[in-house]
Amino acid sequence: MAKTTAHGVEGVQALVGQHLGYSDWVEVTQERVNQFAEATGDHQWIHVDPERAKKESPFGGPIAHGYLTLSMLPMLMPQILETTGFRMGVNYGSDKVRFPSPVPVGSRIRAGATLDSVTPIDGGLHMVVTATIEIEGGSKPACVATTVSRRYV
Repeated sequence: MAKTTAHGVEGVQALVGQHLGYSDWVEVTQERVNQFAEATGDHQWIHVDPERAKKESPFGGPIAHGYLTLSMLPMLMPQILETTGFRMGVNYGSDKVRFPSPVPVGSRIRAGATLDSVTPIDGGLHMVVTATIEIEGGSKPACVATTVSRRYV
């Protein structure tokens, strides 16, 4: 996918209200789910036991953790927006996160993003982005997150 590039505070401000584009599709594998379970200690069977999930889960198989889906944004967002003219950027938090649809293991997801607002701060800017993670062929998004970050000049 084509990446949106913005240079400096003015370049980023010019993108407010615009859809910035989409990331590439990424497969959510059982290995990734298992690694996330190890890292977080969340070993709920609907994520890490494919056989049981096929038999007992209302989803028909294992699903990714919602927070795994959210945690993929730092990998997906740089494919959508590149900001130049800043010495660094930091995650500042999330204002709202929802998981409207589960992500079946083996499915592919991608992110799309809209730049909601930019506020100048001392030494840089404060950005609010709505990121939507969709499932290939799905009717509802897997995750909708209003994320907040800062860029420093």
